[in-house]
Amino acid sequence: METLNQTLKGKVAIVTGASKNLGAETATYLGNAGANVIVHHFSDNSKTEAANIVEKINAFGSNAKLVQADLRNVTEIKRLFDEAENTFGKVDILVNTAGTMLKKPAAEVQEKEYDQMFNIHTKTAFFLLSEAAKRVNDGGRIVNISTTLTSVTTGFYSVYAGAKAASEQFVKMIAKEVGSRGITVNSVAPGPLNTSFFYPVENEHSIDYLKHMSVQNRLGEVSDVLPVIQFLTSPESGWVTAQSIRVNGGMF
Repeated sequence: METLNQTLKGKVAIVTGASKNLGAETATYLGNAGANVIVHHFSDNSKTEAANIVEKINAFGSNAKLVQADLRNVTEIKRLFDEAENTFGKVDILVNTAGTMLKKPAAEVQEKEYDQMFNIHTKTAFFLLSEAAKRVNDGGRIVNISTTLTSVTTGFYSVYAGAKAASEQFVKMIAKEVGSRGITVNSVAPGPLNTSFFYPVENEHSIDYLKHMSVQNRLGEVSDVLPVIQFLTSPESGWVTAQSIRVNGGMF
């Protein structure tokens, strides 16, 4: 990756779910733009991938730190922010990409699956946003990743989309609470992306169907979504807040 202008030089960012896909590319971009980055990952299985992102960021001349945490635990969320402040002295940017997918008829969803979806996409999102409201510096940027499914009438994604929908409402309310400090809070809601997050719950028929719903007859790429995150974390985005921005190739 070509080294970018250091527009975020001196900023400190936390990126959750940063071991792969959109989270990895977001953390890499922020580091390349000059920010010091907390690179969060969830499990031992993702440690190597996350460590590679740290190496990339350090190669740009920024500093990165690897932090493993289970963000379903509020204490771990607080520790994540503590790690940023103890290492880099402050927090200016939070981008929450952490998540997992469930595609299943509502009649078949088990209680433990419901709890898992809402713990990850609703509880985690709320307490990350809540902690960010306390800790992010004035003029900071907060971005939460949602899904285009929150605005679609479709089946099988009810619990996943429902949990994400709640997070979009949190974004609106918290944006109002911190707006006087110049902090922006936004949701980015991608359509289906050509990533390892998408494919495990789909089949050949559903993939083809979703491709043909876009105006370009394809799935989205991380590179289609990243420019929106780049803008929302930039100094120039100060008048854009409390928004849910759909990035889906005209699918919905």
